[in-house]
Amino acid sequence: MSHDLSLYSNIVAGLLYLQHFHLSTGNLQLLSFQPGMLYQYRYTLDVGMEHTSTPSPWGARLQAEALIHLQRLWRHQGGEELLQAQVCGVVQPPQAGIPAGITPGGGTSSLSSPHCLFSPQIKAFYGNGTENILISNLKRGMVSLLQLQPHAGTAVEDDASGSCQVTYTVSNHSITKTKDLHSCTRPKAGFTSTNKIFGVQWEPSSRSQYVVKDSLLQSVLAEESHVVAPALRSRSGIRISSKQQLRLVSPAVPAPAEVSGQSLEDVLAGMETQPQPLGMASLPFRRVCTHCPSLRAFLKASDRQRVKTDPSKAATTWQFQRFIQILGSAKKRDILQLLRRAPEETRPFLVEAAVATQSVASLAALSDFLDFSKEPKPLLEKFLYAAAFSARPSGELLRLVLDKLDVKQLSPEIWDTGMVAVGSLVGKLCQQQLCGLQVVKDGMETILRGLRGAKEEPKVVIYLLALGNARLPETIPTLLDHAEDGPTAVTTTATSALQRFPPPHISSKVKRAMRRIFHQKRKSYDKTCRLAAAEILLDNHPSTMDVINLLLATSEMDTEMATFLLLKVQNSLRDHRHLARKIMKDIMGDSRINNYSVFSKVGVSSSFSGPLTVTPDLFSTFGLDLLFLEGGFLRKSIADFSLLSHGRQLRAAQVTFEAQGLESMMGENFSEGEEEPELVAGMSATFFDVQLRPVVFFQGYTDLMAKVLLSSGEPTSVVRGNLLLMDHHQVIPLQCGLQVMVKLQGGLGLDISADMDVSVWEQELKTGINSRGSLTMDFQAELDSPFLQATLRSQAEMESSIHFDTMLRFSSSPVLMCLQLREEQVPYREILMVSQSAGNWSSAARKGRRGTVPGREFTLHQTNSKVCNLLLAAEKE
Repeated sequence: MSHDLSLYSNIVAGLLYLQHFHLSTGNLQLLSFQPGMLYQYRYTLDVGMEHTSTPSPWGARLQAEALIHLQRLWRHQGGEELLQAQVCGVVQPPQAGIPAGITPGGGTSSLSSPHCLFSPQIKAFYGNGTENILISNLKRGMVSLLQLQPHAGTAVEDDASGSCQVTYTVSNHSITKTKDLHSCTRPKAGFTSTNKIFGVQWEPSSRSQYVVKDSLLQSVLAEESHVVAPALRSRSGIRISSKQQLRLVSPAVPAPAEVSGQSLEDVLAGMETQPQPLGMASLPFRRVCTHCPSLRAFLKASDRQRVKTDPSKAATTWQFQRFIQILGSAKKRDILQLLRRAPEETRPFLVEAAVATQSVASLAALSDFLDFSKEPKPLLEKFLYAAAFSARPSGELLRLVLDKLDVKQLSPEIWDTGMVAVGSLVGKLCQQQLCGLQVVKDGMETILRGLRGAKEEPKVVIYLLALGNARLPETIPTLLDHAEDGPTAVTTTATSALQRFPPPHISSKVKRAMRRIFHQKRKSYDKTCRLAAAEILLDNHPSTMDVINLLLATSEMDTEMATFLLLKVQNSLRDHRHLARKIMKDIMGDSRINNYSVFSKVGVSSSFSGPLTVTPDLFSTFGLDLLFLEGGFLRKSIADFSLLSHGRQLRAAQVTFEAQGLESMMGENFSEGEEEPELVAGMSATFFDVQLRPVVFFQGYTDLMAKVLLSSGEPTSVVRGNLLLMDHHQVIPLQCGLQVMVKLQGGLGLDISADMDVSVWEQELKTGINSRGSLTMDFQAELDSPFLQATLRSQAEMESSIHFDTMLRFSSSPVLMCLQLREEQVPYREILMVSQSAGNWSSAARKGRRGTVPGREFTLHQTNSKVCNLLLAAEKE
């Protein structure tokens, strides 16, 4: 099957001068086409996609061939030239899997005549702005092959890929062009998650080989390759290849005479098609989904369908992602009807999906549906946390949150949760370079105004948590003021917020403040505050004197505090990625520091970290800090799960237990003048770099007894729900003019609960963190052309359950402590799919695999194992 396709190329500037430029080292003559002559070239196109994972189904491939007749139509006396490139005989060679007779579709018979400006590179592109985008993009790809320079060096060129930096090397009759695809700029299309660790890795390459003899283009071979994969799972990647060839097949033959005209504008105006100027970069094309489910269809069948609500099951997370897709194209009235008709137990799930969708319609429906003066607190908190965890929040979402918080008689818990969410949204919007939005400024002003007016300590803490979630460098002075001058809870929160900033923001001013806190230059600080200050110094390019002073200070500390700090130093020495490792190794070589006097204190406090998962893409660690008082009572414990992938780090989860005043229950005596601390215990949690509102287990002896007597025995829910963890759309333009749309969507279901059990009679403290979750990932690449549509897709799912328990027995001396970290078996499944369609023909193939990773219990250290055996055996008796 053949089609006529006319292309025009215009060459501008300096041609007469360059025609006198003879061949020399590193340079060739510019392209030149003689008047009244026709040049025939054969053009071939070969584009393929395949899964990088093995075994996998076959990939998708597009091939096309055509003859191109090049002719100079017009030349201006200033050196401008107009070339006509008529494309004829477009065919598809026989391909495996595609039946014979499948021919190009999509209206290729309506191809019109584009034009482009060349000086000696292509400067502009002309054509019919109303024609099929795919056809227009193919023309851009063909014309892009004429984009070259005859001399070596680096330049910026415009072609179908965008405006890109290219490097030329010249040898004899050969020109090699290497394009830096990472440098290409073009109109923005697509989006990605603010946490790049949940984004996509893209590895492109592009190289073109030209052969030019006597100013005549003999051949072009342009090859490029793209490998795209989820950052956390490169084995699920997709490889995209594109190859274009243009080869002169016969000597020039006589052709019609040139067109007359005084200027390019006159010539173009005289053409029947009236071509218009267009950009060289290929235009984005969005495939229309013809089989996607609609919300109205779901509403009609809602009586027969049940929304799954257990977030720890992969089926629920898949349903969550499907709802996001359904809501994305739904109208406001249909979303509002869904929310109002839904049973009470499924409304939180639907609210989370509507927030993750973030369409104009879904946010408008939420605005009408949620009444912060009437709705139950759990549903409002669900909305606020869903906003806080948004993968790529918009200014409209932040505006909705601020508007909903601006009501009278709002409960304190909802306001506190709202401030934490506002801080997270402000921080993520600034990561997207949207700090200048008025709504972002309004959000920050809301937090800072609240902090300035807060009189009660718990309120100050909430606003500091919000600043910690925002992590804006301009708020560091405010955090420093509260860290140095506030009471213990305020100082602790402010220093914890400072710990979340990356090293470039921990300036000398911050370090001086941390030294004053640690060494108590202005006033006395709680040991938790001093240790947090020490960690900031150790983790952010410490000076040699900082490390020495911290180590020498341990001689004046109590045993538990000294033990904890020394273990922190030892952990840093074992961590090959730690910024202070080299300095510490040098210091440890000094016997005045590394001696028995400094390291002899041994308490029951501990600090350690170790790897959980090690893959080519991911290094995950578990860390546990336990700080005890001198009487053997737990003061603070921190369980931390962190991810490191491709140079990016993320705190996936951190759960902190704090307890004060337990020693008073056991009849401990306090020194004269020492204030007896209030009996209090609570928990705070951070998930995916979002600090949640703290939870207080009990405050005061009366509150403790009341909760012991009235306790249901059920653990406290820390977080339960679904969130869109990965949300990535990327357009990859190929030099041939076609484009590949890459999509990644990852859902996470979490059900995390925690419990603290204090037994006065048994003199035991037990804490437990139970984490159950499911992760689903849908990764696909779509190729659209006038001839073929192809989709490669990779879907993966897993379910996990991790338990972390601590048991402390105070009746023994020293205190006996048992730590248990165990993971249940992990079922997983992966499916690879390939689908293609052309005309009335279509095909699909899929391969899958499933398995189960055995459960395991982590051996933390040998002493811990011995104590656990002792305590667990005593419990069974």
